Amino acid sequence: MKFAYNAVDKAGKPVEDSIEAGTTDEASEKLRQQGLYVTNIAEDRGTVSNARGKRPGMGVVKHLAQWSRQLSVLVKSGTPLAQALIATEQQTSEGPWRTMLERLRAHVEAGMPLSEAMGLRPEIFDEVNRSLVAAGESSGQLGAMLDRLSNLIRQQLKVRRTLVGAMVYPALLLFVGFVVVNVMLLGVLPRFSGLFETLNAPLPPTTMFLMGVSDILRNWWWAILIGVIGGALGMKLYLSGSSGQRVFDGWVVRLPVVGKVVRSVATAKIARLLGVMLESKVPLLESLKLTQHSTGNVHYSDLMKEAVDSASRGEAVSSVFVQSVLIVPSVSEAMRHGEANGQIGPILMDMADFLDEENDVVVKTAMSMLEPLILIGLGVVVGFIALSLFIPLFDLTAMAGQ
Repeated sequence: MKFAYNAVDKAGKPVEDSIEAGTTDEASEKLRQQGLYVTNIAEDRGTVSNARGKRPGMGVVKHLAQWSRQLSVLVKSGTPLAQALIATEQQTSEGPWRTMLERLRAHVEAGMPLSEAMGLRPEIFDEVNRSLVAAGESSGQLGAMLDRLSNLIRQQLKVRRTLVGAMVYPALLLFVGFVVVNVMLLGVLPRFSGLFETLNAPLPPTTMFLMGVSDILRNWWWAILIGVIGGALGMKLYLSGSSGQRVFDGWVVRLPVVGKVVRSVATAKIARLLGVMLESKVPLLESLKLTQHSTGNVHYSDLMKEAVDSASRGEAVSSVFVQSVLIVPSVSEAMRHGEANGQIGPILMDMADFLDEENDVVVKTAMSMLEPLILIGLGVVVGFIALSLFIPLFDLTAMAGQ
C-alpha cells in the first residue's frame, strides 16, 4: 500500500513524497529511520488527506489552546516531553480529549516524535500545528514553538468568539420576531377572520392579504416545511461542490459591508499564519503552502497558490498581494517593505495584531447598528399586522355609530 506524506528533515527542509508500507505506523517508522519528521501521512489517493476541509469545533480549539499552553510551559521549564504529556493528561477530565492525549503520549513514549504523533490525528492538529512542532523539534526549541502555537490558537479562538458573540443577539431578535409574527398569523388572525365573516363587513386590501397568508400557512404548512427542508438540503449539496463553494466564497467577499469585514479578517489570518511560521524559521515556500490550505476561502486559496508560484520562480510574493483586491492594502505594502529589509515575519505579526483590533471594533460597531434596525423592522411588521386587524373594527364601529 502506498502512503503519501509531508515531512521535515533534520535540517528543517520540507519533504513531500510517498512510500510503500503495510500500515500507517509501519510507514511512519520507515520515515523516522530515514531521519524524517512526519507532519502528515495518509493513504495515497492522489492527494495528501489531512482533513483540511473540516474546521475543528470551538470545544476542540479550546482544548488545543489550553493543552499547547500547558505543554509549552512545562517543556520550557526543562520537563522531559513524556512527563510533560503525562502532566497535561492528568490535568484533563475524562472524555474524548483525554483519550486522544493518552494515545498521543503512548506514541511519544514509543519513540515517535511529537509532530509525527500529531500527524496521526489530522482532524485535530492541522498542517500548521504540526509544522511548527516539527520545526521546534528539529531546532531544539520545542518549548518556544509550542508557546507560539499556543498564542496563534488563542488569537484564532478570540476572533471566532468575537464573530460568534456579535451574532448572538441579532439572531435572538430575529428568532423572537419570527415566533411573534407566526403566532399572530396562525393564532390571532383566524379569530378575527371568523368575526369579519360573521359581520359580513367589507375588508381593506391589507387585511384580505394577511388572511390569505394565514390560510396558506394553516392549510399548506406541510408543503412549506418540505420546501424549506428541500431547499436547505439542495443549497447544502450545491455548496459542498467546488463550483458552489467558489460562487458562495466570491459572493461573501463582495458584499457591501460584510465583505469588507470578511476580507479584513481573512487578511489578518493570513498575515498571522505567515508571520508565526516565518518567525519560527519555516521556509517561505512551505509557509505559503501551509497558509494556502488554512484560508477557508477558495479565492484566498487561489491567491496563495499564485504566491507559491511566484516564490517558486524567485519573484517577490508581495507583488501578488499588491495586485489583489482580497488583501488589505496596508498588509500588501507592509509585506513589500518586509521583503526589502528581510523582516517579513515581525512586520506581518504587527499588522495582524492591528487588523484584529480594528476588526473587533468594526464588528461590534456594525452589530450595534444592526440591532436597532432589526427592532425597527420587527416593529413595522407587527404594526402592519395590528393595523390591518383593527382598521376593519374601527370602520364597523363608525358604521354602527351612524
